[in-house]
Amino acid sequence: MRDVLKNIKQKISKFNISYTEVENMLKIMFIVLLIGFVGISAEQAYSQEIGLSTFQESAQVIIDEKISKTNIVSITLLSTNIQEIRIPMELEEKIRNNERIEAIIITNENNCVLGVTDQSCILINIERNPEDKGINAIQESSKAIGESLIDEINQVFDTNAKFFQVYIHSNAEANELLDTSGVVSGTGTISAVYTMSMEDTDSMYGKLSSMLISSSIRENGGFYDVAKTLSTDENAKMSFSIIPTESKSLLQLRVATNSPIENEIKSGIEINPLEFFKINELTRSNYFSDGNYPLNSLFQIIILSDEETNVSDVKGNIIPTQNIDGIEMPTELTNEGWIFDPQKGEQIQGKFIFGERDSINEEELKFSLGGDRIKHEEIQSDESIIVVVIIAVISIGAAIFYLKGYKK
Repeated sequence: MRDVLKNIKQKISKFNISYTEVENMLKIMFIVLLIGFVGISAEQAYSQEIGLSTFQESAQVIIDEKISKTNIVSITLLSTNIQEIRIPMELEEKIRNNERIEAIIITNENNCVLGVTDQSCILINIERNPEDKGINAIQESSKAIGESLIDEINQVFDTNAKFFQVYIHSNAEANELLDTSGVVSGTGTISAVYTMSMEDTDSMYGKLSSMLISSSIRENGGFYDVAKTLSTDENAKMSFSIIPTESKSLLQLRVATNSPIENEIKSGIEINPLEFFKINELTRSNYFSDGNYPLNSLFQIIILSDEETNVSDVKGNIIPTQNIDGIEMPTELTNEGWIFDPQKGEQIQGKFIFGERDSINEEELKFSLGGDRIKHEEIQSDESIIVVVIIAVISIGAAIFYLKGYKK
């Protein structure tokens, strides 16, 4: 089990689920192992048994005062099920069976690699072959892998990308500071880069989402509807990524926008997370209406500040947690509320669980920074340990993203 987890870590650490910048994911199997050791009764375990769908919807806000001086707002839809995010089985297997392929990324992000301007890209990210000696050998073997896939990729996604270059990434400063990886991984990753005409995000997202996302998800609202609106923002960019693992591929469709930070992060400032999406209520997808899936719709906020600060005056609930292996694990999943980890320092991270709620309004998500108190009362839990039974372990995306976030 640990070997499988290690393999997943290595794959996902290079392409996080949240930014293609693709932010994202880690410890679901650890949780499952925990269940075997915590010593709880079967009756207690089943009383809080939850479902974990292979499909996840995730909303994220990054207030980055430290590096980019921007607010980054995104919606990510992801799955390990090719019936939910649809790609041909033959292509998925071909990608996964080549052990050197680390990711396939389609994006209209500006400057996907150095030298590309005003063009959309398809990046075929490849692990270096240790037998390749010298830059020419690296380029030739990497291009050969790219060429073996690009015609089929163009056909499947109705694109017309042409070979541009083999690019070896050499700068990972922002990735390291954020503890994330970007549209591509950091230092040492090799990309076979293919370019095509730049396309507006609204048009590109509309085409790819209708092609990729199953109708049963598109017709059930939720974060998908928010993503459609977000794609019309003049600064919006999108990406679609295929990240292979041993038995499944992680498929993720992401749209994001950014804007300059207008207000300095200082003591007493109130944060209204939904304001960044220009909405006053966030509703889950009805796709999850047939069961209990509290970890499949998640809201996350990351604040990177120039100075130490802390969370205070949380308007909504705070979920009780227990620190296990250095991570705050929820002991309560039936109620809605925040988990802040860490809740003070130069980096603040909060994750919001919907519990049994279908929607949450902006007042319940508001909190402040720098005050003396976090909240008068937190939700109380009688359990001293996490009592969660994951019944769909194969889903890489949902709980891994939730439990890892930006923590190492």
